[in-house]
Amino acid sequence: MADTLNKSDVPIPTNPSPTVRPLTEVQGIKAAKDIAFGSLAGSIGKLIEYPFDTIKVRLQSQPHPPIYNGPLDCFQQSLLAPEGGLQSLYRGISAPLFGAAIETSSLFFSYRIAQSALQALIPALPQGKGENLPLGVLLACGAISGAATSLLLTPIELVKCKLQYPAANLRDRDFRSYKGRGPVNVIASVFRNHGILGFWRGQLGTLIRETGGSAAWFGSYEGVLIMLRDQRPAHGERTDIATAKPPPPPIHHQLLAGASAGVAYNFVFFPADTIKSRMQTEELGTPSAPGKNQVPSTFWRNGAELWRQQGLRGLYRGCGITVARSAPSSAVIFAIYEGLSGWSR
Repeated sequence: MADTLNKSDVPIPTNPSPTVRPLTEVQGIKAAKDIAFGSLAGSIGKLIEYPFDTIKVRLQSQPHPPIYNGPLDCFQQSLLAPEGGLQSLYRGISAPLFGAAIETSSLFFSYRIAQSALQALIPALPQGKGENLPLGVLLACGAISGAATSLLLTPIELVKCKLQYPAANLRDRDFRSYKGRGPVNVIASVFRNHGILGFWRGQLGTLIRETGGSAAWFGSYEGVLIMLRDQRPAHGERTDIATAKPPPPPIHHQLLAGASAGVAYNFVFFPADTIKSRMQTEELGTPSAPGKNQVPSTFWRNGAELWRQQGLRGLYRGCGITVARSAPSSAVIFAIYEGLSGWSR
């Protein structure tokens, strides 16, 4: 007789419920990803753009009358300069490389935190992921992100600008030993002469540039992606059932949106960056009067003086080369960040 089994004797397979992680653990993982992916993307982008950034700083901080006729002339003189030629264009890269990692990771991290905070404070906003938020809200999140990041960025950029300043233009004998100095020497000099607050010289310029620039950076990226998504055929695209997230945009859309973001970030608030660079390097090229302590100029006084001497052209000096290098750099940053974020889902 064949053995028969009651239904109660047959093991019924069950699907174990997925493990639900605590909210704090999920947020911690997201924060770690923002920091790691943003740091890597920012470092690679900085390696691409740094020589162009050096040219920009030298154009911005040159005395009046200008000693360079434009970016190409500045590049040629830098190559022929006795302090290192092509190597001089990468002088001081360690500080901004570290700064790029901090800046980019801080921007992406605080951008996501700002979205979550606004969604919690304003119940009327869509409560899904960030892409569902109105573009105006994303602009505000970008501005908040830039304002927070500026506090971290000013000291790093101060060291960077001092190292990028060409040795041939130094006029104060206290800075004649500039050639061959590294970030540690500059940090020690700033602390010795100006104290801890000296590292935040030019903070107002950085705050204006980062607040407005980051709003333009994230806003342009999100806006271009929305425009491209609306023009893209919807068939063949499926939402990930496991995560309820739409598929990431194609790589060429990410690159185009990222390049547009880089141009918007640098062009709109470029005058603030010019004034900041001049403030952070003015003591290098200004001889100190015997027996007198030189009083640093303020942001507005420096800007007024630059306007009086060189007009609008002086405020945008170096903008062309900055916009040219920012497009590919920003495109790479967003593509790397989005790629790593998609890979880690």
